[in-house]
Amino acid sequence: MYSEFIGKVVLITGAASGIGRATAVRFAETGTKVVVADVDQHGGEQTVQRVQSFGGTALFVRADVSKEADVAALVQKTIETFGRLDYAVNNAGIEGVSAPLTDIKSEDFDRVINVNLRSVWLCMKYELPELLKQGGAIVNMSSVAGLVGFSGSSPYVASKHAIVGLTKTAALEYSKQGVRINAINPGVIMTPMIDRIASANSEIINQLEVAHPIGRTGNPEEIAAAVVWLCSNEASFITGVTLPVDGGFVAQ
Repeated sequence: MYSEFIGKVVLITGAASGIGRATAVRFAETGTKVVVADVDQHGGEQTVQRVQSFGGTALFVRADVSKEADVAALVQKTIETFGRLDYAVNNAGIEGVSAPLTDIKSEDFDRVINVNLRSVWLCMKYELPELLKQGGAIVNMSSVAGLVGFSGSSPYVASKHAIVGLTKTAALEYSKQGVRINAINPGVIMTPMIDRIASANSEIINQLEVAHPIGRTGNPEEIAAAVVWLCSNEASFITGVTLPVDGGFVAQ
């Protein structure tokens, strides 16, 4: 399945855990060489080991993707090591503080915007020149919070809505040049981010499950499958789309 991926290269940010790690493994299973990027060196190296344990090829690059110099060095290292870049998954993100809008400090707002939104813009800025050499695909990770509002999460919601607009605009700019750019809007996925949120409220998992019409939360592998499909030839007529993978959440 997806034989077109064999020998190609994908760069995945935020790949030390959760959706990023699952996506790295899924791509590696198709024969794609994987660049694992994250600020978490230990987790990133564990992802590389996971890929290598079944014969895949992976490289870890420590990078803070909210910083332009780190992003430029990340893409440069990818090209130096593998000679090309075919796919990019801009997945890195944080949840930020939970509070009413007027109680959020400027520095907390800026941090969420820098990590969640500025990083996506920076990554595409440096990824696209390489992708344009032979064509390829980008998937940006938004959220159901990029489609609807959530009380107490204004920085996160703003950043994820902005990713949707950024994705659509980039798709229009580069579709005729052979690069497809889409976004995924996951529902609640059981990742370390959700573990952190749930640690303060043991009942929240049940509440989150009930919030999804399908009757459960998602798992990282389900998002990874959608990412790989969007990058594949099976999705060759899809660009500028924001795809909810959310158990029916935004259908309500």
